[in-house]
Amino acid sequence: MAFQKPTGTQDLLPGTVERWQYVEQKARDLCRRFHYREIRTPIFEQTELFVRGVGETTDIVEKEMYTFRDKGDRSMTLRPEGTAGVVRSFVENKLYGEPDMSKLYYIGPMFRYERPQAGRQRQFHQFGVEVFGAEEASIDAEVIALGYQFYAEIGLKDVKVEINSVGNPASRTAYRQKLLDFLNPMRDKLCKDCQSRIERNPLRVLDCKTDQAYFADAPSILDSLDEECTAHFQTVLQYLQAMEIPFVVNTRLVRGLDYYTHTAFEYKAQGIGAIDTIGGGGRYNGLVGDVGGPDQPGIGLGIGLERVLLILEKQEASLPLVNPLDVYIIALGEQAEQEAVKLLFDLRKRGVAAEKDYLGRKMKAQMKSADRMQARYTAILGEDELARGEIALKSMATGEQRFVPLARLADELL
Repeated sequence: MAFQKPTGTQDLLPGTVERWQYVEQKARDLCRRFHYREIRTPIFEQTELFVRGVGETTDIVEKEMYTFRDKGDRSMTLRPEGTAGVVRSFVENKLYGEPDMSKLYYIGPMFRYERPQAGRQRQFHQFGVEVFGAEEASIDAEVIALGYQFYAEIGLKDVKVEINSVGNPASRTAYRQKLLDFLNPMRDKLCKDCQSRIERNPLRVLDCKTDQAYFADAPSILDSLDEECTAHFQTVLQYLQAMEIPFVVNTRLVRGLDYYTHTAFEYKAQGIGAIDTIGGGGRYNGLVGDVGGPDQPGIGLGIGLERVLLILEKQEASLPLVNPLDVYIIALGEQAEQEAVKLLFDLRKRGVAAEKDYLGRKMKAQMKSADRMQARYTAILGEDELARGEIALKSMATGEQRFVPLARLADELL
């Protein structure tokens, strides 16, 4: 029987995975500078967490979740997004009891049953941040700026920020009626999903990718915001301007999840067909309470790494990947081979990336192997060199060769 990877998944092979490591390391370093701490949550949770946290009327809950019954007949779901699990952990572990607000980040796989296409997989990976405990507009701006800076530092070009406010529950109630008055006359023209959402959650209609042409004249939610919501949104925009983060206000941007309040934003970039959203997020001031915790404000973002890497490839971005191998040791003779085993381990303990031949090949074949591995140096140890306590160190770039004492090889390479 020939096995193949499941539909909508991919194998990240050597030669490709280094690009992932580079992007992930950039994310970790950026979070260190912004003072976000890493959190790791399970890849599956109780199904009800996502139903309550993400929203019953979302495409994720209605169509895309990988849900199963475990051996205790409990309904469990592979996480389709990162926020709900982080909120659950924040509540369960009582992080709200800490004296400072919680600034957290995660990197890991998510799962949604979708039609696989460029930039969209059934197992995909997200980098995200979540902040709990602050209502200040400055933290909204910080989160948006962090995502924008991530794209800039990995070399992604022409990234645009789109931003909107979805207000608070009172604002949305006022807006809901205006939107219904706009949508009802065109109900029969809309897709089946939109027709279903009009009654249950009309704001979600604006998120439809099929019927966008009908919504050009839709009423703006900004006209329904109360004074507090308007002030918060304007302050966020002022902070973004102060940080010189370019943005466009998109009054139809509502995001695809039910938990958002106030600020909602997306990052856009061209390069993977019809899909141009490469990340986004927003504020979710009621979500902590919805999953059983004390009332705490929150805001976060999620960035799809598959989409980021695909656009980097389309833009032919050159990632400064670290050369993986410092030295390739070639041992000639049985005694030299014994010394090479010890030398190899000593080099690795000192922090040198080192390798040797394990297939009993001739020197010429070993040199070719060193070249394929892009080793900076080859270190050739024969019986004569061993007797003198030396090793021949050859630069693969220049061909220059010199002898160095065995005891000083690590120092020469570091």
